[in-house]
Amino acid sequence: NQVLEMFDHAYSNYMEHAYPADELMPLTCRGRVRGQEPSRGDVDDALGKFSLTLIDTLDTLVVLNKTKEFEEAVKKVIKDVNLDNDIVVSVFETNIRVLGGLLGGHSVAIMLKEKGEYMQWYNGELLHMAKELGYKLLPAFNTTSGLPYPRVNLKFGVRHPEARTGTETDTCTACAGTLILEFAALSRFTGTSIFEEYARKALDFIWEKRQRSSNLVGVTINIHTGDWVRKDSGVGAGIDSYYEYLLKAYVLLGDDSFLERFNTHYDAIMRYISQPPLLLDVHIHKPMLNARTWMDSLLAFFPGLQVLKGDIRPAIETHEMLYQVIKKHNFLPEAFTTDFRVHWAQHPLRPEFAESTYFLYKATGDPYYLEVGKTLIENLNKYARVPCGFAAMKDVRTGSHEDRMDSFFLAEMFKYLYLLFADKEDMIFDIEDYIFTTEAHLLPLWLSTTNQTVSKKNTSTEYTELDDSNFDWTCPNTQILFPNDPMFAQSIREPLKNVVDKSCPRGISRVEDSLGSGPKPPLRARDFMASNPEHLEILKKMGVSLIHLKDGRVQLVQHAVQAASSLDAEDGLRFMQEMIELSSQQQKEQQLPPRAVQIVSHPFFGRVVLTAGPAQFGMDLSKHKAGTRGFVATIKPYNGCSEITNPEAVKEKIALMQRGQCMFAEKARNIQKAGAIGGIVIDDNEGSSSDTAPLFQMAGDGKNTDDITIPMLFLFNKEGNIILDAIREYEAVEVLLSDKAKDRATIFKGKMIPNYIIDSNLEMENMDQKSSENDSHKANSEEASSESQDAGAVSEEPGGGGESSAVGDPAPLSPASTDSASVPMADQDPCASGPAGAGAPEPACTPGDSQPQEQSTQTEASSKAHWDRKVQPMESILADWNEDIEAFEMMEKDEL
Repeated sequence: NQVLEMFDHAYSNYMEHAYPADELMPLTCRGRVRGQEPSRGDVDDALGKFSLTLIDTLDTLVVLNKTKEFEEAVKKVIKDVNLDNDIVVSVFETNIRVLGGLLGGHSVAIMLKEKGEYMQWYNGELLHMAKELGYKLLPAFNTTSGLPYPRVNLKFGVRHPEARTGTETDTCTACAGTLILEFAALSRFTGTSIFEEYARKALDFIWEKRQRSSNLVGVTINIHTGDWVRKDSGVGAGIDSYYEYLLKAYVLLGDDSFLERFNTHYDAIMRYISQPPLLLDVHIHKPMLNARTWMDSLLAFFPGLQVLKGDIRPAIETHEMLYQVIKKHNFLPEAFTTDFRVHWAQHPLRPEFAESTYFLYKATGDPYYLEVGKTLIENLNKYARVPCGFAAMKDVRTGSHEDRMDSFFLAEMFKYLYLLFADKEDMIFDIEDYIFTTEAHLLPLWLSTTNQTVSKKNTSTEYTELDDSNFDWTCPNTQILFPNDPMFAQSIREPLKNVVDKSCPRGISRVEDSLGSGPKPPLRARDFMASNPEHLEILKKMGVSLIHLKDGRVQLVQHAVQAASSLDAEDGLRFMQEMIELSSQQQKEQQLPPRAVQIVSHPFFGRVVLTAGPAQFGMDLSKHKAGTRGFVATIKPYNGCSEITNPEAVKEKIALMQRGQCMFAEKARNIQKAGAIGGIVIDDNEGSSSDTAPLFQMAGDGKNTDDITIPMLFLFNKEGNIILDAIREYEAVEVLLSDKAKDRATIFKGKMIPNYIIDSNLEMENMDQKSSENDSHKANSEEASSESQDAGAVSEEPGGGGESSAVGDPAPLSPASTDSASVPMADQDPCASGPAGAGAPEPACTPGDSQPQEQSTQTEASSKAHWDRKVQPMESILADWNEDIEAFEMMEKDEL
C-alpha cells in the first residue's frame, strides 16, 4: 500500500503538472520540454516530445492493478502522442523507453482484453505506433557494420540535410547491443522480420569483434570499422545491458546461440572483472590489469542478472556490498571508489538495486530482502519526496536535490518494489509469463513460438568450450540452489556485514603499534617542524636531508650512509616510514566532504540547501548530527579580522563575515569571543560558485586551533548572496549548519509549528497577486524558484545566461609535505592544500571526490545596486509553494 501511495504521488503530479511534456520537474512543478529548458547534454537525448513518462509508465499501471488509469492513459497516448517530430533522439533510449513502453503497453492491453473486462475497444493501436517508431529508427542502421548510429532524427532520419545527425563515428556497446528484445518482439507481434534481422546483425557484429583472448568487449566501438575506441571492460555503464540482452534473448526467443555467447562472456567476467564483492573494470587486452579504481551505480543490475543465470553466491555478495554503501549514504552514489568513498555524488533515483533485490528475494525467499526493500522506501520518502513528486539527489552527502524525475523512476522503481512485496493474489495476471526488458517492460514469453522468420542457429560462429557445470543451469531451481538450508544466503552475507565501515580511514595510532616494542626514534614524524633548528640537526644526524621545492613544499630524502651511526640510520628509517604513513593519513583527512547550510525559517522551512565548504578546525559537524541552528547576523567589521564591535547583535547567533585580510582561524576566534554559536565565511570573489569551483576547505593558521569550538563553514559568493538577499527581504533568517541536509520532520521535531506557517496562505496569495501584476516578473520568478531549491542555487536575474549548477568539482587536493602545510601566506586565507598537522579533525568516511557537473540555468549573483530592479527570489518561492504550504498543518501527523 505504501508503494501504491508513492506511485500515485509521482504519477498524479506528472499528469497534473507536466503532461504532455516528456518528464516532470518536481521542484518547480512543471514539465520538462526539450528546447525550453537549458540543455543537459546527452541526458536530453531521451526526450523527443512524445510524452515519454506516460509511455514508459503504461505497463506499470497494470502491474500495480490500476487498470482504469491504464485504459485512460492508453487513450491519451493514442490521441495525443506524435512520433513525427523534427528532433534528434538517442536510438538506445528511444528503443528501451518508448518502443519498449509501447510494446509493453500492447502486451498487457491484449491480456486485459482477453480477460473480458477492460480494453474491449482496443484494436492494436499501441502496436501500430510501435511499428511506426520502429521504421523511424531503422535509418540509424545504415552503416557497413550494421551497428546503428547513436542518434536519429525522428522526422528526417540520419545524414539527411535537415537531420542534424549522422556524423558520429562511435557508439557504446550497450547502445548497439540492447535492441534485440524490443526489435524481435516488434517483428514477432507484426510479422515484419526486418526489425529482428537488424538487431541480430548488430549483435553478431559485436560478438565477432570481441577481444578473442579475453572474450571481453570494450565500452565504445567505431560503428564503421568495428575498432574498439574505449578498451576498458566492465558490467556497468556502456556495456551493462548488452550482457543482459544476450541472456534474455535466449529466454524470450529460445535461440541457443545467445546463451552460448552469454556463457562465454560470463566466464570472462567472473574470471577477470569479478573480485568479490567488487566488480572492477579491466583492459580487454590485459584483463589482469584494472582500468579504474571506482565502480558506477549501473552495475547494481548485475546481481539480478546473476540470479537469472543461476549463479546465486556472487549475486548475494555484490548485492550486500551495495546495500552497505546505501546504508552509509541513503542512496547509491553514481560512482564510488573501491574503498567505498563517493566518487560521483549524484543519484537520479536509479532502480537497478531495487531490481536485483526483487530477483534475489524471488530466488531465496529470504525475508532479509524485504527489509532491504523497506529501507529503499523509507529513504525515498524521507530524502527524495517533494510536494510535486520525487526529486533526484544532486549530492547524496548533503541531501541537496536536482529538478528532475526521470521516466525510468515510474517505469521501473515502483514496479520492482510492488512486486517485491506483492502476494500472488495481489496480481491480476501471472508475472512469470513475461520477461522484463532492461526498462522493466513486459514482453510475453509466447513470442518465442510466433512468426519465427530468422534461422535459430548462427552456424558460422564458433564458441568456446567452457569447463563449468554452472553453465548447464539454464533453468535455475531453488530446490537445487538452497538444499534444506534456509540460512544459506545469510551465511554468504555475514562476512560482508561491515565491509564498508571497515574500509574507513583509521587514526595514525596504528603507526605506533607497528613499531612494536623496539627502540623509539628520538624524533617522531608528527612532532617534526621544518622551522625548528634542533629538529633539522636531528635529521642530519639520522642521514635525512631536507630539500626545499620551488612551490614551497619540502622533500625529505634519507641516505643511510650519511647517518652518524648505524643506530641513527635505523632511527632515520623509522622516521621516514612514520612520515610516509602520516602524510598518507593526513591526505585522507584533508578530503573532507562538503557540508550543508539549510535555511529553515519562514518561508523556506528547510527547502533551500546551500553547498558549503568545511573547516579543518572547530566543531566537526559529522560528529554532531543535530548540527548547529540559529539566526544569522552580519558582524562589524565585516571581515571579522579584529574585535567585533556589535557583539550584542552576534551573541547566540551564527555570524556572517567576508573572506579576506586575515586567517580563517582568527575570524573564528573573534566571533566566538563575541558569543556567536557558529560562523559562515562568504567568499569576496564576485561571482564565485560551488558550481564551477572545487570544494574549498578552510585550513587553520599553523597553530593549535583546539580553542575554536564553534562550527565554521565557507560559502562561495553566489551561495552567500542567497542568505544576504534573504536577510534584506525578511530580516530574521534562521539556518541550520550540518554535515548533510535534514528532512523537515527532523528540523521541526519536537517543535510547535509556528502560526505563521499555517497562516501564510493568505500572505502567499497576496504575494501571488502582486507577482501576477507583472508577467515578466512572474516568468522569471518561476525560474528563480527552481534554482533556489538546489544546493548552490542562485536566483535568476532577467537576461542572465546559463551556467552549470552542481556541487562543484571537488577534486581531492594534492597535499604538500607536513611542514609547508603549516606556513600559509600571511595576508591570505589558506586553502586546504596540505596536511594540517596533528590537530586536524578525524576524517569522515566519505571524503568528497570528483563528480560530473549537472547543467541548469542560473546567473551571476547580484550586488546590492541590482537588488531593487531584479526579481525577488523569496517572492517567487512563495508563489511556487502556495499550494504545498498547507501540508505543514499536518506536520505532526505526517510520518514524513
